[in-house]
Amino acid sequence: MTSTDQTRNSGGESVVCPVCHQQKPGSQMVAAEFVHAPLRSLVRKDHPGWDETGVICTEDLHRYRLEHIRNLLAEDSADSLSSEEENVLGSLETNEIIAHDTEEEYQDRLTLGDRLSDRLSEFAGSWRFIILFVAFMAGWMVLNTVVLVSRAFDPYPFILLNLVLSTLAALQAPVIMMSQNRQEDRDRVRAENDYEVNLKSELEVKRINDKLDHLLTQQWQRLLEIQETQAELIDELSSDNETG
Repeated sequence: MTSTDQTRNSGGESVVCPVCHQQKPGSQMVAAEFVHAPLRSLVRKDHPGWDETGVICTEDLHRYRLEHIRNLLAEDSADSLSSEEENVLGSLETNEIIAHDTEEEYQDRLTLGDRLSDRLSEFAGSWRFIILFVAFMAGWMVLNTVVLVSRAFDPYPFILLNLVLSTLAALQAPVIMMSQNRQEDRDRVRAENDYEVNLKSELEVKRINDKLDHLLTQQWQRLLEIQETQAELIDELSSDNETG
């Protein structure tokens, strides 16, 4: 009796997994012939007695699948796995969704000073600031040249106004730079999450393709066996008819 027949006949019975040696329902067993070749190699490496006619529980199969994925990632990276790759492996192990709202996560880490500088940078880069600033300068000049002609606190050439503008520019530049740095941090967090999501999707698609290829190969082999059996039966019937 093959491993496939064993798993079918023991669907409602308890079966001892030859890998973890634990008794589990037959519905949680997978025949070795339906396990992808690289995974079979990993199982035989730890359990030399496990062969093509054996079975393995879904929990152990999932564990070896994660080990196979870890080996694939290790081949692509010269150093140890990155934190993003470790997160992907963790999400595959727990079957959790790895995509999340990076903007909400980033906003929770901002301090009061960070939020204030972002607001100032947003205001300084708007038409509202430009209109108000032009109106302020025009008012300053009119006040010191028309209204307060003899008592002007900043007569032409407006030295005090130049000092105010220089101070404003000196303060505005670092505020904008701080905001740009936080924008880079925000983009980095978003890029890391996108990389994790894309990597997990690629691994899942590869796993599905490998499983489909393996199942198609098994079905093709079974069709060949059925055709050979049918040919033998036809030959036997032809021989019986000739002798009869």
